[in-house]
Amino acid sequence: MVADCERVQTSWFRTQADVLGGESWDDGALTWTDGPDGLNLMFPRELDTAAVRHGVQIALARGRSSVGVWLNTGVDASALRECGFERGWAIRWMAASLAAVVADGGDRDGRVELQTTTLDYEGEHADYGDRLRLTRQEPSVAWYAAAYNRPADVRPSDRPRRFAGRAWSFYDGGADGIAGVFDMEVWPRFRRRGLGTALLRTVCSAAREAGASRVVLNATEEGSLLYRSCGFTTIGEGITWWLHLNS
Repeated sequence: MVADCERVQTSWFRTQADVLGGESWDDGALTWTDGPDGLNLMFPRELDTAAVRHGVQIALARGRSSVGVWLNTGVDASALRECGFERGWAIRWMAASLAAVVADGGDRDGRVELQTTTLDYEGEHADYGDRLRLTRQEPSVAWYAAAYNRPADVRPSDRPRRFAGRAWSFYDGGADGIAGVFDMEVWPRFRRRGLGTALLRTVCSAAREAGASRVVLNATEEGSLLYRSCGFTTIGEGITWWLHLNS
């Protein structure tokens, strides 16, 4: 099942890069993506020092500030150490049946909306809104939900609702029927109000309607408590490695 998680994560990074003006490519047995999450090497089965160094050279030529590697814990990482990478944060894989996460006939939470455009991002985060181009692809493969701290039908005289969090789901139509949940977060001041559960169920429902039957994600330690309450179980771990380059 961990291999399924790795496949979905790689497909998500590839899709983001290809749709949002980045690039993904294979260099022998290595799969690289250069997209909104930076330049990343995705779950190599084995590592060759020369091939890794070639990827670092590409990152330097493109002015990237770092290179990330997503790795199965069973893969020898000595080539990364030789190239100056440092061990990063752990990947905590969790999975669930979509039937367990999405309640049949349940009422939608009015504080959460599926969106294809957004005006919620500004300032240093303004570029994030461009990612919603992913939701406008045909056929649909990605869904974005935004959470607000007031119901969607607030009256004009009421205090405006405030942007409180977001989540994505992604399903590439793979024969395994597995979707992924990504970049899910409720801003700290709005937590413990049920918005995380509402976001999760909203994006999972969209993936289920598209034909997915199971869902996987990479959880933080804090987030894993929420996911367990929604039917997820821990199925394995991975590790990231990072090389920070001079700007």
